[in-house]
Parts: sequence; structure tokens; C-alpha cells
Amino acid sequence: MATKDTALRTRDRVAKTVLYVVLVLGLLAVAGPFVWMALSSLKPEREIRDVPPTWWPETVTLDNFRGLFSRLDFPLYFFNSALVATLVMVGNLLFCSLVGYALAKLRYPGKRALFLAVLGMLMVPGMVTFVPQFVLVSNMGLTNTYAGLILPFLVGPFGVFLMRQFLQSIPDELIEAARVDGAGEFRIFWRVVLPLCRPALATLGILTFLASWNNFLWPLVVATTEDKYTLPVALALYSVGENERNYGLLLAGAVVVVLPVLLVFLLLQRHFLRGIATTGIK
Repeated sequence: MATKDTALRTRDRVAKTVLYVVLVLGLLAVAGPFVWMALSSLKPEREIRDVPPTWWPETVTLDNFRGLFSRLDFPLYFFNSALVATLVMVGNLLFCSLVGYALAKLRYPGKRALFLAVLGMLMVPGMVTFVPQFVLVSNMGLTNTYAGLILPFLVGPFGVFLMRQFLQSIPDELIEAARVDGAGEFRIFWRVVLPLCRPALATLGILTFLASWNNFLWPLVVATTEDKYTLPVALALYSVGENERNYGLLLAGAVVVVLPVLLVFLLLQRHFLRGIATTGIK
């Protein structure tokens, strides 16, 4: 019996060791490129081009970041990205939660068909609707405007599905009690339902902010002048022509692009993890 228990404990230790090794290797594979990018942004151009590449900079310099702000209209591009990503995130938080509430807690004809339509939209690739969406925005005269960059993404089927799944877990008794007290649907939504949706809202906020902040193709097509460029577009266009070999500036720009996303995630990670665990997305 003792021998069997010892064998089981040994097997458990081996399994945990293998699991930890796999997780550490996965972490290195994911975080390694980002760490190298951050460290290389502090290197002079000569060190970045060294073969084989090195991790730690021999000479730490901020010239790449100074050049980034002096050669590009970086504050304007940063403002454009922040404005578009923030408004897209706020729009999704509001409209997706409203539609999710209607699908989860209200009774009306065609509710099931509407939810099936949302599920169907989840299966349609974004590239299929890209051209019709651009034609619609162009016909409305919204090209090269902030409205053209923002309006097509104010609500999405994934956000509606996410909020609907979370709202299903809220007890109907809370809503019925508010109705008995004479509260209208919008007041119930704002005062009772929305405060309970913080985990799902944090999850949706992070995902939509990240998607909008990193969006490249749509701003590239819609924005036709530099004053409407977002950061990914500005950095990509700066990397062609005579600037395509200035890796230091590109790495510094990539670091600046990543920082806001990391900040948003760190601020909301507790709610994000809770939201993932309670909405059925594993």
C-alpha cells in the first residue's frame, strides 16, 4: 500500500513538473518577442543589426523614441488611435449590453430568430462585409472622417452574444421586483442590470479596445490624409521607402503602440478573468 501511494505521489510530481515546463516554454514563446522588442528599442541602430542578435543593449539610448516624436506627428496619430478605440469601446459597452439585455430578459415576437441571426453573423468573416461596408461609408460621405472610422464598429455580434450569455445568469426575480416597484425597462437596465455586468463589461471593453487599437486595414482604406491616420497605419507607411531600414524607430513605435493595451488589461484584468469564467467562454 505504501509503495502504491509513493508511486502515485511520484507520478503526480512528474506530471506537475512536465506541466510547469510546458507552461514556462509557452510563456517564453509568447513573451520572448515582446521582451526583445522592448529591449531593442533602447539600442542604437548598429546593435539592432548585429548578427546574431543580442538581448541586452550594450548602450542604452532613448534616441529612437526622440526620433519617433520628432520625425512623425506622433501625438496626432496617438490621439486618433485613442479617440477611435475609446469611442468604439464605449459604443460596444452600451449597445451590446442593451441588445444583450433585450435578447436575454425581454419577451417579444421574433426574439429567437433575432438571436439566431446574431449567431449567424458570428460565422461571417469580416473580409466578406469589408467591401460593402466601405461602399456604404463612402456613399454616406464619411471617408476620411472620424465617423467613418468609428461608426461601423460601434456594435458587433460577438459583443451581443457575450453580453446575452452573461445576462442569462442574472436572476429574473431581481428584474421582476424592480418592475413591481414601478421601474421602467431603461431604469431597470441602468440601475439594476448594468452594475451586475462589470465582469462581462470589462471583458468586452478589453477585447473591443484591443481590436480597435490594432485595426489596420480599415483605417488604411478610409483615412486618406495623414491627419486621420491611426498609429498602426502611420507606422506601416513610415516603414516604406527611405525609412524601411530604420528598425530602431519602428521598434520604439511598436512599444508605444503596445503600452496602452497593456495598461488597459492590467487595470481590468481581475474583472476580465472573472468575465471569461462566468460567460461560458473557455
